[in-house]
Amino acid sequence: MAQVRQHLNARLTPRQRRALVEVILEQGWSVAAAAERFQVSAKTARKWRDRYLAEGPEGLLDRSSRPRRSPARTPAATRRRVIELRTQRRRGAAWIAAQVGLAASTVQNILHAEGLGRLDVGDRATAAPVRYVRERPGELIHVDIKKLAGIPPGGGWRVHGRGQAPHPGTKVGYRFLHTALDDHSRLAYSEIHNDERGATAAAFWGRAERWFNTWGITCERVLTDNGACYRSKAWHRATKRTATTPKKTRPYRPQTNGKVERFHRTLLEEWAYIRPWRSEQERHRAYHGFLHYYNHHRTHGALGWKTPASTIKNNLPGTHN
Repeated sequence: MAQVRQHLNARLTPRQRRALVEVILEQGWSVAAAAERFQVSAKTARKWRDRYLAEGPEGLLDRSSRPRRSPARTPAATRRRVIELRTQRRRGAAWIAAQVGLAASTVQNILHAEGLGRLDVGDRATAAPVRYVRERPGELIHVDIKKLAGIPPGGGWRVHGRGQAPHPGTKVGYRFLHTALDDHSRLAYSEIHNDERGATAAAFWGRAERWFNTWGITCERVLTDNGACYRSKAWHRATKRTATTPKKTRPYRPQTNGKVERFHRTLLEEWAYIRPWRSEQERHRAYHGFLHYYNHHRTHGALGWKTPASTIKNNLPGTHN
């Protein structure tokens, strides 16, 4: 006999139902007396007696609450067509709904039931998660700049409230976070500067490349967006001096440089806006501590919950014990 999960609110187990039926059919108890004996209603006792007579022991098992018929359910052929359009055409619920004559919400429910509710999960051919990681440290370095508003002396509106800054009218300008991040390990080198000119970016790259060398990493290629500083002669001279091949992302495709973009989002959440800073110097000092934490102590799911530093130590030649 198949094991069936009992309903949570059932008063009787299948074994108790069998005992109830036995006292009625074999011992000659009345339905009312048996119901009183087992502390259920006469209607319930009669139900289990009748099911046993009609179906035998199987009739004493719980049945699914799902209705036997669902006249309003989307026909199986239409459901198959929805799944086919999703897997073969890779289109959204609204488009599929227009093709098959259903409401978009109905199509989305069908897709969710089949595990196809999100288009951004998996690749077209296998539906397996896609994560591109370079095979070795230094094979590709992502470089980008994040622009942040400066902090006036004594703190800005986050400290004092809007319109309540202690030095109204003070021009604090912006700060520019120049970051270089290794694709393979997520190891990051970053500096805060007052501009994003080509000369500044070029000097930053020279220091970043030397810093990666201290980890035993040779920078082979460097990927940037198409910003003016990365199109400058100074930038290309800097990459030539370090024997690094410069690469550019496709226009209007920032996700190509997504790893460093994600690092900058982490910066905003875990450093820039984690507390109200009272001066630019205070925020700047905390930045060095955050970078150490990020590289040496913050684990990453994409790295198998390792830290960038431990990934480097485990993958560079000669570091295996």
